[in-house]
Amino acid sequence: MQEMSAAAARRTALAAQGLASRRSRTRPASKAAVHAAIETTGLLQIDSVSVVVRAHYAPAFSRVGAYDRTIVDDAAWTDTARRPRRMVEYWAHEAALLPVEDWPLMCWRMELYQHGRWGGAARILDREPTLVDDVLAVIGEYGAASAGEIEKHLDVEKPGRKGPWWDRSDVKVVCEQLFAAGVVSVPARSGFVRQYDLSERVLPVAVLRRRVEESDAVRTLIEKSSRALGIGTEPDLRDYYRLSQKQSKAAIADLVEDGVLEQVSVRGWNAPAYLHRDARTPRTATAAALLCPFDPMIFFRPRVERIFGFHYRIEIYTPQHKRIHGYYVFPFLLDGHLVARVDLKAVRAQSELHVVAAYVEGDRDARDIAPRLRDVLREMADWLELERVVVGERGDLVAALR
Repeated sequence: MQEMSAAAARRTALAAQGLASRRSRTRPASKAAVHAAIETTGLLQIDSVSVVVRAHYAPAFSRVGAYDRTIVDDAAWTDTARRPRRMVEYWAHEAALLPVEDWPLMCWRMELYQHGRWGGAARILDREPTLVDDVLAVIGEYGAASAGEIEKHLDVEKPGRKGPWWDRSDVKVVCEQLFAAGVVSVPARSGFVRQYDLSERVLPVAVLRRRVEESDAVRTLIEKSSRALGIGTEPDLRDYYRLSQKQSKAAIADLVEDGVLEQVSVRGWNAPAYLHRDARTPRTATAAALLCPFDPMIFFRPRVERIFGFHYRIEIYTPQHKRIHGYYVFPFLLDGHLVARVDLKAVRAQSELHVVAAYVEGDRDARDIAPRLRDVLREMADWLELERVVVGERGDLVAALR
């Protein structure tokens, strides 16, 4: 069995995610570069928090620098003869955008939801057994619509406060059930609220008709996750598309037998690792990048700790007085290591990017980190069309950064 050092494994992982090499910041990235960055990650996790920028925009910025965010919007929510849809929403690693051609790889999951129930759908449908048909009838007649718009068509009373991300109405739950089952999809968003339409009106016929057996689909998903990760343990490969251990172990065994994956030993790792045959291990890692909490490089926290020795959790749901580093903290990647934590907030009314807090990781020197971080912050502010970067008072990195 091949043995790798932990440093080599780390560089391999960074290279697979497009985060190993320093990049030029002289001009906005091209559409081709943005599409290539998205192809590298394989998916973009979606999250509703927009304290800095929506999560699905951030990974491309971390890899290619400033770019036109409408490139991602068009890939996900524009579908014309000249610009066919490239990505579609579904439950992959949580809610995510994934390539349209990957839709059939998720059909086994959709079938589970066709026979099971999403959230409180079972209770709702026991009480209102015609609601699914009613919702589909509205969508069929009126086209893409939000849950709120569908409610208006159905003349549903909405007691108390409702919203797209809390206190979900019965109609919203049923829409999400239909989305999980693949019956409806999301052709567009309005104010980040999902618009639901029949999947047959969102996706190409050839994609909808393609059938992939679960075992073949899972094998392909594991191959995709291993390509995106470069090297990883079985839990790493499984988590990328939120598969079960039973599924992933069988798929990994097949891929090892076929020579797609090679089992290797990484010094310091407490589990066997699997190296993709196309993975490369650069001699150095020189990139500088702020990583969104939902970036594919770091969204599986046990892997982050194993590779970088960096214990990380997102503190959005932690009461303010119990937060250690901040509300929305970006780890700062520098020369192959996570060297700092930066709590950021875009204050658009004042055209400012606020560094609420910034902390050095470990015993590193803040004076070495600050100049490179300053450049990335200035680039991020420009990308977000914010005039100023304002550095706060909290953390042992802010003095050097100012």
